[in-house]
Amino acid sequence: MPPPQPSPASRERGQIQRFTKRTDECRSLGSPLPLAGEGQGGGSTTAPQTTAWVLSDGRAGHEAQSLGIAEALGLFPQIRRIAPRGLFALLAPFGPIDPRDAPRRPGSPIAPPFPDILIAAGRRTLPYLRRVKHASSGRAFTVYINDPRTGAPTADMIVAPRHDGLCGDNVVSPLTPSNRLTHALLTHVRENPDPRVAALPCPRVALLIGGTSCHYRFTQGDVAKLANLARSLAQQGKSVMATASRRTPPELMDAVRKALAGAPAFLWDGSGENPYLSMLANADAIVVTADSVNMAGEAAATGAPIHIYEPTGGHPKIRAYLDGLATHGAIRAWTGKLENWRYEPINSTPQTAAAIAKAYAEFRARRPNPLPVGERGRGAAG
Repeated sequence: MPPPQPSPASRERGQIQRFTKRTDECRSLGSPLPLAGEGQGGGSTTAPQTTAWVLSDGRAGHEAQSLGIAEALGLFPQIRRIAPRGLFALLAPFGPIDPRDAPRRPGSPIAPPFPDILIAAGRRTLPYLRRVKHASSGRAFTVYINDPRTGAPTADMIVAPRHDGLCGDNVVSPLTPSNRLTHALLTHVRENPDPRVAALPCPRVALLIGGTSCHYRFTQGDVAKLANLARSLAQQGKSVMATASRRTPPELMDAVRKALAGAPAFLWDGSGENPYLSMLANADAIVVTADSVNMAGEAAATGAPIHIYEPTGGHPKIRAYLDGLATHGAIRAWTGKLENWRYEPINSTPQTAAAIAKAYAEFRARRPNPLPVGERGRGAAG
């Protein structure tokens, strides 16, 4: 049995970090944000740059979305991870922060100096977002990703997926979730593929398998169908690059492994680094299970044709999301045979970042006094 699988976001983290050390091209070309000293009457261009926190609940998918936005804004955020104890976690997003995490207590994840911009995702982060807003006397600009369930006034800016249907003057509703993929990063990975991917002859198909969730389950019938799907790809002369998530049932991976035995294929079994990005960037086509909104969105950033296999279950919001991707030409339902088509890659992250930058500039214009130097974040990664 393979060891537990990390999520897509944690798979890509190592590759992205190595890439960002080599080149700044993976960030936007120039920050769309004003410097911390701009817009305050002096027009200073020598003030420290805008500082930021990513407030994380430890879920890699949430963290990846937050970091994707921060990087698209040209920011170098500190990562502040929260882990409230049982009762306080259960009360989120409506309750208070865990008292042991109060800003002035030793070891607090939200200890000052406070940032100019705070980006958060996950319901457990919301009490902490509110606390930082209050503790900074309203001068920290707050961004929350996904529907907070507490209304649009929860944060200065809310990034809620289009299929959530949340409306408000401070709400931006992208088609796809934010991610850390950029044209420069994908180009780099195509030019420098993982050796295990490079060894496979073209054409290559990436098989991205999710797992059981609150809306989908993988029945024995689904296990058999996905194994047949993998076998069919190999029989059609395709090299198969398969990877799974921590939610993937072990019996499903065993069935896919057996289906690909003897074929030109690579199935990541949890050992070594998962070449998830290399699979995406070097795929001539992609098959994704419908349960993973993030994986479908990341696949759409490549421009490769995406086939969706829908396991047992479903949800109207996920159906609306998939319908949106289909309308833009990115996906088609798996019908037993690969189809070939092209579309313009879809990545909502730059547009989302631009909307946030505009809102932040307006916020700064209304609140010309930035956080005092002693109360501002240092901007270091961490």
